[in-house]
Amino acid sequence: MADVRTRLIERENSMLSPFAFHSADTRGRAHPLKECDLRTEFQRDRDRIIHSQSFRRLMYKTQVFLAPAGDHYRTRLTHTLEVTQIARTVARALFLNEDLTEAIGLGHDLGHTPFGHAGETVMRRMFSPDFSHNAQGVRVVECLENGGKGLNLTFEVRDGIAHHSGEVLPVTLEGCVIRLADRIAYINHDIDDALRAGILRDEEIPPLLRRVLGDSHGARIDTMVGSVIRASKDRPAVEMERDIGEATEELRAFLFKRVYRDNAAKDEEVKAKDMLATLFRHFEDNPEQLPGLYGKNLATESVGRCVCDYLSGMTDRYAIELYRELFIPEVWRVK
Repeated sequence: MADVRTRLIERENSMLSPFAFHSADTRGRAHPLKECDLRTEFQRDRDRIIHSQSFRRLMYKTQVFLAPAGDHYRTRLTHTLEVTQIARTVARALFLNEDLTEAIGLGHDLGHTPFGHAGETVMRRMFSPDFSHNAQGVRVVECLENGGKGLNLTFEVRDGIAHHSGEVLPVTLEGCVIRLADRIAYINHDIDDALRAGILRDEEIPPLLRRVLGDSHGARIDTMVGSVIRASKDRPAVEMERDIGEATEELRAFLFKRVYRDNAAKDEEVKAKDMLATLFRHFEDNPEQLPGLYGKNLATESVGRCVCDYLSGMTDRYAIELYRELFIPEVWRVK
């Protein structure tokens, strides 16, 4: 069966762009593993991420709308799948390594807190101003998953998770694809969700941006993805054409003004922040109540670090239920 892996590597060598990253060239893992007969190293990373608890919890973590009751709003999991789908389309068109791209895409948001960026704000205030979901994602796959053993992913996938946003670029073009796919995905699906919620109307999107980028969800994604492919073909860089890139940034700025910072649904963020801050203070004052791995890590980590790890890994609904259990009295009834 070892010939399967060999043939996969040979296919990479014969088909991939000169600028693609080859699985055989990985810098490896913190703990070396015996080679798999059926999969390349990046395929193994993809599978490890998909089967992790952190990946499953993304299903109940906020994308934009907190703990949405509707069945069709995006969650952090559906966002992750949309990013990965867009990124694979780009990687395939540019003859980059799809397996590496997919692994980074599936893992890029594993460090996100409950209640989206509202939760991230609380962790910065209560734990450290340097907290970011990027760095927390790396901590998840290195230190917290698998009972504290981590997922033992390759360097390139961990680098892609660490740098899928921010100032520092990933070391691979595949990681750079995820950065753009992430932006393309959230800009477009957040518009879609805002329209569904009645927070935004189609006609409010500036006419110039509608003409340049498209007048529908699918059209805008096609425009942006096509622009990335045209601008990056046969080049050691991943970027959009200038006009499309500028229009995309204008659309993103429009979203910040109309959706992310100014709508009735976001008013619930104040409650979510207060709730997480209260939970943080509670466990900081009562570290003996930290469960499992988080309690064990008190032997080597600060209380704040362990509380941050515990809260950051929670889903929206788990955080709400825990708050209710700790702070909301039950009605006593005579049986």
